[in-house]
Amino acid sequence: MAIILFDDNAYQTLLPLTFTRPVANLRIGILTIAEKWAKHLNTTYSYHTQPYLQAKFPLEIAEKNIFINGSFCPDEFLLESIDKLQSGEALRHNGHLVAIKLNRTEAQAVDFNQAFSRIIDHTHTPVSIKYPEDIFRKNDIELRKDFQLLTKGRTSATISSTNTIIGDDFFAEDDATAECSTFNTKNGPIYLGNNSDVWEGVHIRGAFALCNNSQVKMGAKIYGATTIGPFSRVGGEINNSIIWGYSSKGHEGYLGNAVMGEWCNIGADSNNSNLKNNYAEVKLWDYTTAHFRKTGLQFCGLIMGDHSKCAINTMFNTGTVVGVSANVFGAGFPHNFVPDFSWGGAGGFEEYSIKKMFETSQKVFERRENRPFDQVEQDILKHIFELTAQYRNARLK
Repeated sequence: MAIILFDDNAYQTLLPLTFTRPVANLRIGILTIAEKWAKHLNTTYSYHTQPYLQAKFPLEIAEKNIFINGSFCPDEFLLESIDKLQSGEALRHNGHLVAIKLNRTEAQAVDFNQAFSRIIDHTHTPVSIKYPEDIFRKNDIELRKDFQLLTKGRTSATISSTNTIIGDDFFAEDDATAECSTFNTKNGPIYLGNNSDVWEGVHIRGAFALCNNSQVKMGAKIYGATTIGPFSRVGGEINNSIIWGYSSKGHEGYLGNAVMGEWCNIGADSNNSNLKNNYAEVKLWDYTTAHFRKTGLQFCGLIMGDHSKCAINTMFNTGTVVGVSANVFGAGFPHNFVPDFSWGGAGGFEEYSIKKMFETSQKVFERRENRPFDQVEQDILKHIFELTAQYRNARLK
């Protein structure tokens, strides 16, 4: 039985984070949503996503297939309901299609709006994501679930006696290292992944996950619920934030109630505000309406798409959205929405040449395990460049 994770309307409302990936490729907790489903169901997965993303995230159809909505995270109730589905039957929650079982012929012609042989309504409320802020809002729940999933029946490796571990919910993979640091698990579990490294003088309060091949630099202060994805390096002060991978926030400065994509870099002494001076509700830019949307949140910081960067001493207002491949620099606060492929700061922006962007990305990819910045990656970014022209034309000056 093959798992196929499909995009629904959440693909639009989660922009700019989903410009570069399917919804199920989003990381929340320790794992991506796709990895969670594969781990629970003990099988491989593929994606039914936007046509321009399909070359990087291919669709693989088997004789028997479970199509699962990529915006839903697995739990015991969902897993039980999906297991009971017969071929041609669909599972629904609050009007949203959650899962369908289809044979190869049906899967090849799937229409998610079609009438299925039987629709079953799921009454339990699962964790799902609709907006970018849902990722840091619900990260604590998913961190705890993923910690149990990854560590059940296993014993943590022993780390150096120079560290102080408070509480019992600590797990380190065999080649994780740490020295002279404190890990407080009283408020949530702490997980250190393969080949991860916590340098001296770090203070971490759970829930927290440091994924494979990532480092926390000396003297960092990290609060839950925070996830640092693979091949990343962080320092300074971080609170309730998710960095997906291949990104750096390596210096002093504050990142809070934030989501940061892949291939991003935060300059030294850069900060984001996560609380308005008047304590008012935070609004975030919404690509679907081209207006700012109420979040219902008092604490909401920075949302940054893949390949974006900021220079030293950059200041981000409460509730700032930075699109894909933006380059922010200069004194003052830039606008709360920085369009994709824009270059500048508080004094104004201009379009970031895709040729220059490709030159930078080539160098960045080479520094990370010599990953190729190939034609597939370039074609995706070219498509996003064209998709987002309307936002740049409306806001750049």
